[in-house]
Amino acid sequence: MDFSYDDEQNALRQAVSGLLGRAYDGEKRRAVVAADPGFDEKTWAGLAEMGLLGLPFAEERGGAGAGQVEVAIVAEEIGRVLAPEPYVQAVVLTGGLIDAVATDAQCDELVAGLAEGSLVPAFAHAEPGTRWSTAAAGVRAVEEGGTWRLTGVKEPVPNGARADVLVVSAIDEAAGGATRLFVVRADAEGLTRVGYRTHDGTRAAKVELAGTPAEPLGEGADDRTAAIERAQALARIAYAHESIGAMATALTTTTEYLRTRKQFGVTLNKFQALTFRAADMYVSLELARSTALWASLVAGAGGDVVTAADRARLQTSRAGRHIGKDAIQLHGGIGVTAEYTVGHYTSRLTAIDHVLGDGDWALDRLAATVGDHETVDPLGAPYT
Repeated sequence: MDFSYDDEQNALRQAVSGLLGRAYDGEKRRAVVAADPGFDEKTWAGLAEMGLLGLPFAEERGGAGAGQVEVAIVAEEIGRVLAPEPYVQAVVLTGGLIDAVATDAQCDELVAGLAEGSLVPAFAHAEPGTRWSTAAAGVRAVEEGGTWRLTGVKEPVPNGARADVLVVSAIDEAAGGATRLFVVRADAEGLTRVGYRTHDGTRAAKVELAGTPAEPLGEGADDRTAAIERAQALARIAYAHESIGAMATALTTTTEYLRTRKQFGVTLNKFQALTFRAADMYVSLELARSTALWASLVAGAGGDVVTAADRARLQTSRAGRHIGKDAIQLHGGIGVTAEYTVGHYTSRLTAIDHVLGDGDWALDRLAATVGDHETVDPLGAPYT
């Protein structure tokens, strides 16, 4: 299997790297995440001008018609500099849901608006007391006089306070308790949003709906849990690539520190035990990278994207914890200071691991399907 990028993909990577590299370093990122909305609107507009916000969508919907690998490249470059722009949440997860479910008229507005950078959507799905479910639990949708109204609480909603449009999952009792999707405008009556900063510097919000008018996303009263599961799987794969970028920078920063920091008159890389730990970090990174790239290829080929996403999440979860922890430990006390970067990378890796299901959750899902596969004897002999 060929995991190398072609010329066009390398050009895309270099272009994204150039844009984000100019926009962020440690000081610039700290300044941006310290103020709402937690990301740079100019950089977001720059991503739109480059066509990156419409990358996975069809050209007739205002997109670029690119594939999963191109999305992975952008996500990885975002992770390299810890760019706080909500690319995966807005484009891959929310945009992917809209693209999969919405009517043509809704796509003409929402997908096109996202692609041109004039509209930032957010998926309001998680609810207090739930844990990485594909179904709504407490928010109810009721049709009154031809108008749909939503009631309940969604939290946390990543970038929910900044979003121009919310895609909200809700239970439709009239449709047998089906989970449906609705569009809620930022200025809708009965909508309350309370934003807050998370530990990695990004933003989330508590969204309260009190008889809030909403527009059904798509046609019919079909249950949308399958569409939600697929969109979440694609987002987990994209997040895996964002983690790869963050881990790569954390490893590079650590190895440079070992080559320059002196102890007992010699640089730290002269101590074999520390060099071995850095080598182990590299092995974890490359295992995660190959798994994430494989998952992107599976998604692009129309394979079992959910299982592929679970495998990628498990591998990147383990690798992220390993690399983040050792990056801090190999730096010593400076690794946990706010002024140094490796602690921020570890915080972001931890946050990604808890979005849409962590590594242990993915392992449980994969383990539950082990019995679905035939037993293979590694020596080739019949199993007895």
